[in-house]
Amino acid sequence: MQSVQLDKKKHDRKAFDCGVEALNNYLKLMANQHSTKDNSRTYVIKDDDNKIIGFYTLAMVNVDLQLLPKEKQTKHAKSMQAGLIARLAVDKGYAKRGHGKWLLVDALLKLLKASDIVAFPMIVVDAKDGVEDFYAQFGFTAFSDEEHKLYISVADVRKSFGS
Repeated sequence: MQSVQLDKKKHDRKAFDCGVEALNNYLKLMANQHSTKDNSRTYVIKDDDNKIIGFYTLAMVNVDLQLLPKEKQTKHAKSMQAGLIARLAVDKGYAKRGHGKWLLVDALLKLLKASDIVAFPMIVVDAKDGVEDFYAQFGFTAFSDEEHKLYISVADVRKSFGS
């Protein structure tokens, strides 16, 4: 499997349905516009008919260090930026086959490469209601003020990949 950047001319966005209307609409209506404006990048995995199996969107985000544990505040006192996994979804027809995990790992690897170039200390995810446990199993921790917003340090991600 390989992720590719969303191409509205090649990828059938209309058929995608993950069961969450906000995610469906983002892919169908906003993802390409955000990419064109350099606000984010959306990557997809697809089947042989160019039907989208799943997608994720990457961007950068400002982080309020006061919402992190004290040791993270001290360690990253000069950092305000983080890589962001803004969206991640799998079509219902492909659910429960490991595609969500594959997409998350692919997104983390892309963000690790980006952090080698521009340096940022953490990765943030905006988890939709009910999927926080999915991210927690990979080491993400909730911010103190928002249970749906989670983070993991780039250093921890590097360790998990053995690099």
